[in-house]
Order: sequence, then C-alpha cells, then structure tokens
Amino acid sequence: MKNLSAIILLFIANTISGVAQGISMISIPWYFAEQGDMSRFGLIYILTNVGMLFWAPYSGLLVDRYNRKHLFLGITLVCGTLLSMIAYRGFVGEGLAWFWVALVFMMTFFNYNIHYPTLYAFVQEISEPRYYGKITSYIEIQGQVSSMMAGAGAAFLLEGSGGESWTFLGWTLPFGWRIAAWEIHEIFAMDAATYFVALGIIALISFEALVHREVENTSIRTQLSMGYRYLRQHTNIFIFGVASYSNFVATLILSFFVLAIYVNQQLEAGGDVYAISEVFYAFGAVFAGLAIRRIFQPFTIPQAIIFLTLLGGGLCALMTFNSSVFLLYVVLLLFGIANAGTRILRITYLFQQIPNQVYGRANSIFFLTNITFRILFLSLFSLAFFQQDQHIVYATALLSLFLLASAAVLLRYYPRFA
Repeated sequence: MKNLSAIILLFIANTISGVAQGISMISIPWYFAEQGDMSRFGLIYILTNVGMLFWAPYSGLLVDRYNRKHLFLGITLVCGTLLSMIAYRGFVGEGLAWFWVALVFMMTFFNYNIHYPTLYAFVQEISEPRYYGKITSYIEIQGQVSSMMAGAGAAFLLEGSGGESWTFLGWTLPFGWRIAAWEIHEIFAMDAATYFVALGIIALISFEALVHREVENTSIRTQLSMGYRYLRQHTNIFIFGVASYSNFVATLILSFFVLAIYVNQQLEAGGDVYAISEVFYAFGAVFAGLAIRRIFQPFTIPQAIIFLTLLGGGLCALMTFNSSVFLLYVVLLLFGIANAGTRILRITYLFQQIPNQVYGRANSIFFLTNITFRILFLSLFSLAFFQQDQHIVYATALLSLFLLASAAVLLRYYPRFA
C-alpha cells in the first residue's frame, strides 16, 4: 500500500487528540445536565448548528482548495491555542462560567465539521481505490477505539474514585488512593495538550498524492457552486447522500443532547452511566469496523444501509419503553453497529461515485441537510415539555419515526442507487 506511513501517522495523531476531545465532548452535556440547565444547552447546540449552515459550505471549499496536510496543521494549531487560553482562565479564576464551556463545545463542533471532511478527502487522495473499503473501516475502528477510551476516561474523571476503589461496568477496581473528580477546565487543559502532540505528529507526515487535483483560480462563489451543480446533475447521489445520513443525525442528537437527559431523568442514574454508555456504543462501532463489510458482502451497499437504518429506527423505539441501564447499554451497542456500519459503507460508496476534485464541496451539501435536521430536532427537544418528568422518551420515539421514514426513502429509490 502506497503512503502507508503517512496513513499510520495520521491515525496516530487522530487517536491521541480524539481521546481527549471525546472526554471534553462527553463532559460538556453532563456539566449542563447536572445543573438542570439542558434547555440552555439545547439553545447553545441550536446556535452552533445555525453557524454550521454558513461554515459547512465554506469548510468544504477549504478542503478542496488547499493542501490537506497544511489544513490539518492550521486547524490543530488554532484549536489547541484557543482551548489552552480557556483552560488557563479556569485555573487562574474560580473555574469556568457556563459561556466558556459553551464556547469550547461550539469550537470543537466547528472543528469536527472541517476535520472529518479533511480526513476523508486526504485519505481518498493518498489511497489507492482498491483500498477504499479497508481504509474507511480502519478510520472507523480508530475513531471508535478513541471513543471507548474517552468514555472510560470521562466516567473516571467525571465521578473520580469515591474511596479506595472505583466501580466500572459492575466491577470494583481497587485503588491505593482517593482521586477527586476533575473540574471541567482541567479536562480542557488535557484536551489542549493533545492538540499540540497531534500537531507535531502531523508535521512529520510526507506523502505522494495519488489523485490529481487541478488548481481552481475562479471566485469563491463559483467554486462553491460546483458542488451544487455536480449534485444537481447526479440526483441519485444527492438522494442517497441525504437519506443515508439519518443514522448519523440521530446519533448526534442522542449523544450530545437526549442521552444526558435520558440517563438523568428516565433512568435516574449518574455521570458514570452516561459516560460508560458511550463505551458500549463505541464497542458496537469497532465491531462494525472489523466485520461490517464481511457481514454484508453478499448484498449491495444500498441494501445494507437500508437494513442498518431500519435497525436504528427499531432501537430508538426500544429506548422509548426502556427503564433499564443494562438494556440501554445493549441498545447503544447495537446502535454503534448501525451507525458506524452505515458510515463505513456510505463513505465507501461516495468515494466510488464522487471525484476527489469536488468531494469536499459535495460532502458539505450533505452536511447542510444534516445540520438542518439537527436544528429542527433540537428546537423541538429543547422545549420545556421534553425536559419535564420522563418526557424525553417522546424524543426517542420521534427519532425512531425519522429513521423509519429515511429507510422508506432509500427503499423507494433503491433501483437508482444500484
């Protein structure tokens, strides 16, 4: 495999920063949930997604216009510096006010929406086509191993060890000392440090581009419109790209908003359960990375995605009637398989269909539809009704209907995808 060392270094950098980044993004919703302030967090999440409506098309342009390695270096340096400054404020003051925590959430989310398109476009650029399926599986495995480590780390850091032992997944682990739960700014400081470690690793990457990209000297407006024109001419790819995103939409709504309320109110459990649920999701996603292509080898990619979208809809329906922590873990394990499996197969399909020259911009349009759905759901779920008693189960019911409707669209247009 050509550029193997470059791909390995990219994965190492992504893992190191991804673990601490994941701990931060698990800790932030729980920070607001513990204060009974999820309505405010819902508004923050909505505003973040509104900002994404403007950022996503421009970030797609950046991915296609500039050297992807240089883009990685730039965004890693900016995020590490800003996060360091915010963490420092928490150390010299008396912790961080909610708006600083919100700022870290918004910054990290903006980073996600340029980091991952850059990662996928970069990998497409330096990989041979016959390895696309394997590479997308490896990206998923690497990302979800990072998530497992982040979930376990967050469970420990959010709760600490109340005595000389710590309970994890039902096991009591002995410790020779008492460890206090970390403050949010301490978690941010660790996150900032990993950005700079990743920066050094990315700087070591050298590669040979395997895909020729022409330099575009036209205006920004003209370059942005190329993605729209491409998808207008290939409506089957547009419909597939939008409808196949539904598992990811549901995952983001669940992970960053619904799940914290669900654990706190529906299950009446603590931060450790919330964080460990992310570990089970990641276990499922790692399994998908290892086995999903083999499991669905006899089927076409669209057929497999239809099945996995139906599975996601059924799991959200099951959450609506659940009151067991154990069953939540099982549901999230299976949801990890459904979402990660969909992502692996979806990206492989799009790699095969979309030229690298316009991949970033075409993908940014899919992001826009994804963001629009997130804004609609978050605006609805932030209403006081969903914050009261155990009404959050109505949110999981609506997500179930959304996934089933998406599966119906994929089924309706299946002959065009195949």
